[in-house]
Amino acid sequence: MDKLLKLLEDDATLTPEQLAVMLEKEEGDVKKMIQVYEKNGVIVGYKTLIDWDKTDREYVSALIEVKMMPQRDRGFDRVAEKIYNYPEVQSLYLMSGGFDLAVIIEGKTMKEVAYFVAQKLATLEFVTATATHFVLRKYKDKGVIYGADEIDERGMLLND
Repeated sequence: MDKLLKLLEDDATLTPEQLAVMLEKEEGDVKKMIQVYEKNGVIVGYKTLIDWDKTDREYVSALIEVKMMPQRDRGFDRVAEKIYNYPEVQSLYLMSGGFDLAVIIEGKTMKEVAYFVAQKLATLEFVTATATHFVLRKYKDKGVIYGADEIDERGMLLND
């Protein structure tokens, strides 16, 4: 049921009761579908998106491109497994193009991120190059627009 998954992806706080109304299904059926999706690994987790710039938490995010030589019989999987097990790593993607992997990490300071790249990432066997890009501002993440002005039904700004 793609519609159920899309609704949960857009707002994981929706209750089974709300979802049942939206989908014109029985609440018990919706609960069972969610349980099946969780058991089968279709739903892999639930996250809350937070605009950390509106808090006093200090951190930096970086996207690191990694170029590497694939391993015989394992391709990129073994090195990717080493990388995604570091707690700093938020996301890891196999990419097409000039680099092989894209790593999204968070650290307390730029120095901490630089240390991670130099001491942990660049030293891994089969890694041949890295390029680090620091995130300066998030405009949109996972479909959510950050810091957008709210507009009422008349098209008027509510934040002024």
